[in-house]
Amino acid sequence: MSDIPALSTDQIGAFVELSRHGQIRAAAAVLGITEQGLRNRLLALEQRLGVELYRKSRGPRRSAVLTDQGRRFLPHALGFLERAQDLFRTFDVETGAREIRIASSQYLIRYLLIDVLKGFRKAAPGIHVRISTMNELEVEEALRNDPEVSMGVAAPYEPSPDLDYHELFAMSWSLITPPRHPLAGKRRVRLQDLTDQPLIIYERGSTGRQHILDAFHESGHSPRVALETTSTETVVSMVEAGLGISIVPLLPSGAVTRGRRVHARALDAPIRPIHSGVLVRRGEKLSASSARLFDFVQSHFSE
Repeated sequence: MSDIPALSTDQIGAFVELSRHGQIRAAAAVLGITEQGLRNRLLALEQRLGVELYRKSRGPRRSAVLTDQGRRFLPHALGFLERAQDLFRTFDVETGAREIRIASSQYLIRYLLIDVLKGFRKAAPGIHVRISTMNELEVEEALRNDPEVSMGVAAPYEPSPDLDYHELFAMSWSLITPPRHPLAGKRRVRLQDLTDQPLIIYERGSTGRQHILDAFHESGHSPRVALETTSTETVVSMVEAGLGISIVPLLPSGAVTRGRRVHARALDAPIRPIHSGVLVRRGEKLSASSARLFDFVQSHFSE
């Protein structure tokens, strides 16, 4: 064990804050030390690891402050700090809240995750969860490219060899129209009945958009797309305003359209259900805090 270089939580913490803020000045301010003090910690860490962890150029501002070695080291640095926190908690030493960052689609945050996280806060008050709202494609990209994002909650845009998917539930599709729309009273509504209607769909990067367009294509019909948006909440508002009709996944609880001036009904169409679940990086072990959230989310939906 004597051959292992000595690493301190101060050094690792300095590196993690630099990765979060992208600037020496901002990271030093968060830690309450001088900029030179932060540089000294980072330099000592690089010397002990024998690699360059961040770019030191003072030229044009770079989009990424970490080197390739720094990006590889970041998830291990985060795990190092969390294990240090667990060690101190063994002896009831207060170290502050642990933090997890997850990425999720707006739909799942608005209608599902808020209630789940409310329960998780009661079960694990010492774990702070940060949520970033993205479309499905962006969730997958964040998991592949940002080591600080520990998991994603979304409908996978397409299978990825870099990610593992754990399903939570599936939703079928419904048609929503203004209350007095001609289609609202029609006994059976098929895709061909929608081709002359202004259709509001999800924008590019959404799994739902792809499912809808695939169904139209397979049926030999083309939709008349009037508007595109990311948010289901915005879709419902647009339908309320009479800007068109839409096809959306609805929860059995009715939470999406409850109290809204829209008519929802089943659609007789072969649109693939929306499968939603948790995405994690393949082959990477979750930190203790992330694993606890992962298990909590899965147990919530298994009930």
